[in-house]
This record gives sequence, structure tokens and C-alpha cells, in this order.
Amino acid sequence: MSAADHVRTDGVPEYLRRLLDAADDLPLARRMPEPSATARRAAVLILFGEGPAGPDLLFIEKSAHLRSHAGQPAFPGGGAEAGDDFPIGTALREAHEEAGIHPESVRVLATLQELYLPPSNRLVVPVVGWWDDPRDVTVGDPHEVARVARVPLAELVDPANRYRLRHPSGYIGPAFAVADMEVWGFTAGLVDTILEAAGLTRPWDQRDVRTMGAARPKRYTLPGSGDDDPAGDAAAPTVADPAPDGPPTRTVPPR
Repeated sequence: MSAADHVRTDGVPEYLRRLLDAADDLPLARRMPEPSATARRAAVLILFGEGPAGPDLLFIEKSAHLRSHAGQPAFPGGGAEAGDDFPIGTALREAHEEAGIHPESVRVLATLQELYLPPSNRLVVPVVGWWDDPRDVTVGDPHEVARVARVPLAELVDPANRYRLRHPSGYIGPAFAVADMEVWGFTAGLVDTILEAAGLTRPWDQRDVRTMGAARPKRYTLPGSGDDDPAGDAAAPTVADPAPDGPPTRTVPPR
């Protein structure tokens, strides 16, 4: 791991400090295969923040129209482009394009170990950030992103939302049923590792192995919506769906 130059950790939660302290020993890189000589560089933003329902983590859901990874939950991110200050600049640019995250609102804390993804032939650098100044959560291009969600950490660590998922290839890995999404594969493995390093993991039934397509994520109730919000509009919703026409849906009032 390498921390961002002159990074400030004031106001950063204790669980994130634990993650940063343990980041050099994260086991995920040891489980990945050796990269190919033609692997392309990419980065993802792992963005923590303080939301209406407490600490949360930002996810996007890929559009069903994509040729690869269609409909899959993921961290915002993508391939490096000319002019990017890789990997931080790549991660922040992609987060802005996909989820409306303003780069100046994010305090970058560290970059994690580079990880190779054989299916997409990419070397991915996870960038850890703290959302100092949460603003709009928006859907960018609806042909690429179906939804953006800030998922409370309490949902991710809830044993009722955790299980292992068997892929048709035979691979079995961690999975999460949260925010009306099924998080699996590379993203779930990264989340699992991060929660463990941050000291947040609670015991869960690892004998619960489900077949892909059979698991059903529970219906998600937006924080601050419906009858669960006695304060009315005081808590901003934390999921953005694409607008049928016009600009992306705004879900957090601008400051």
C-alpha cells in the first residue's frame, strides 16, 4: 500500500485507520493469478462516507446493456486514459463520470495492492477515499450505469446478508445481498477483505453456499424514505436511479 502524499487522517473513523494500518498485509493479492503481458491498467474508488444510516460504502450497478459485467454491482472505476494521474486520477475521474462524485469532495487516503482480473485482462488498483463533503449521488450515462447506491456498512456486515456463491465455472466466493443487489466476484472479495482488515466483520455462516441465480437479495428500503423517516426530508435518500429523460437523477441536495 502507498498512502497519498501528506494525507490527513483527522476526522477519519477508527475503522478506516485500522484498514490503513493493515493494508500492506491484505491477502487478496496473494489469491490472484500472475498478470499477462498485455494487461491494461485500471483503478476503482472505494469510497467511504457518513450517510443518513451511518457509515457507508458507495457502489454502482452496471447497466444490463453492457457487453461485459452487465448488471453487476461494482465500485466506480475503469481503465486509465491519456492524461490521467494514474491511479488516483483515474479512479476519481471514473467516479465523477459514473456516480457524479466531485473529486474535490473526496480525501484520498491510500492506494492498495494492484490486482489482476483475468476475465477483463486488467491490472486494477483500488483507491481508498473518505467522502469529506458528500454531495449529489447521480447516475451518469444510463447505458453504462443502472444505479448508484450508498450501502450502510451495517448492512454489509449483517450476517443475514452474507453467504458464499457458486459460479457456473465452479468458483465459490463471498457474496452480499444488500441494497437490492447481489454483490459477488472481484468486488465481493475486495469488500470481504476490507471489512476484515477494518475489524468490522461479524461471524456469519460460511456453510451457506448458494448457486448463482438462485439467491434473492432482500428488498431494500431507502434511508429517509417511507414511514421509517420521522423527520420527513431531513435525511437525503442514498440511491440514484436513472431518469427516464433529461439529466441524471439528483438524490442529495446541492450545497
